[in-house]
Amino acid sequence: MTTETNSVLNSVKEAFAPVTEAFTKLQNLEVPEAAREFVKKQAEAAKTRAADAYAGSEKVTNVIETAVAGSVTEAAKISRNIQQALYQDAEAFFAGIDKLASAKSLSEAAQIQSELVRARGELFVSRAKATTEYLGKLVTDGAKTAQDNFAKVYSKTA
Repeated sequence: MTTETNSVLNSVKEAFAPVTEAFTKLQNLEVPEAAREFVKKQAEAAKTRAADAYAGSEKVTNVIETAVAGSVTEAAKISRNIQQALYQDAEAFFAGIDKLASAKSLSEAAQIQSELVRARGELFVSRAKATTEYLGKLVTDGAKTAQDNFAKVYSKTA
């Protein structure tokens, strides 16, 4: 059996000898200079593209930050204006009640009430006009800012 086993082993070794020889030569195979240079250039190009992508994402993040910061500032401004208007309305209401309470006759009370209604109407029209102008300016400024920010991002990444 030993002779048969050795014979089979030798046959297998002989059958795989070309494969073994190819693996041995493959390990010692030299990579051509051109191939190494090609891989180096591709790696450098990928590194540059990654850096450009990172810089572009930073620009986009800055644009978003600017837009959000502006929106927060405007939202705070709008909130303050609403609070101020509510306070002014409350003051006007109590001043009107005080005036009505000082009326000595029904006709004087009607006249005071008429003046208060007229003043409230004028104030409403004034606020509506100011709000329309403010929103128009806000939209125009927002569109201009967005256009400028996108121009910054796309002109430098293109």
